[in-house]
Amino acid sequence: MATATWRPGTRAIFGVKTAVHLLALVPAAILGWQIRQEWLTGSGGLGADPVAEIEHRLGLWALRFLMITLAITPLRQLTGQTVLLRFRRMLGLYTFFYATLHFTAYLVLDLRGYWTQIFEEIAKRPYITVGFTAWLLLLPLAATSTQAAIRRLGKRWAQLHRLVYVIGVLAVLHFWWLVKSDIREPALYAGILAVLLGWRLWKRLRRANSPSARRTAAAG
Repeated sequence: MATATWRPGTRAIFGVKTAVHLLALVPAAILGWQIRQEWLTGSGGLGADPVAEIEHRLGLWALRFLMITLAITPLRQLTGQTVLLRFRRMLGLYTFFYATLHFTAYLVLDLRGYWTQIFEEIAKRPYITVGFTAWLLLLPLAATSTQAAIRRLGKRWAQLHRLVYVIGVLAVLHFWWLVKSDIREPALYAGILAVLLGWRLWKRLRRANSPSARRTAAAG
């Protein structure tokens, strides 16, 4: 039985995108309110180490949005709902947004303005090395997220944006190395990433071994 495909109009797409934007900003808004309360009253609910909690929560949301972004393609392939692709770049940009807030919180709250120490930290702490590398790789993806960039780069755009797979591995590794004892949470995200990347590998191998691909190879 063929899967029914939802084809929303422009107004519906605008409404759903607005809702996604609002939902994506909720974690930042809640954290902003808690930081304000912590600053004013010392009771913002950020625990005994507010700086560590702020950095952890921002980094965790960056990782969550990255996983959601990577899940769009498998969901589209499983459901046939091509409309899901309209949200992939938006979610990718929220990954960059939260990753940048995470990195900024580290610079401002942890290093306390001594930003030149970042290079020393990168050199001596492997989890910072891989986290910083993941953020750097996000920069060109965020910078080329516009329709104009897609048209200008052509096929190279898709090749460039495959860096997201490397970013996913680095982000999970950053989280794994950062955790000192209980690795259940980073292991969960490692498992999710393995499923998402494994799905892509399986689809690629399936296409390569399809009758049409074999006929093309034989003819060539």
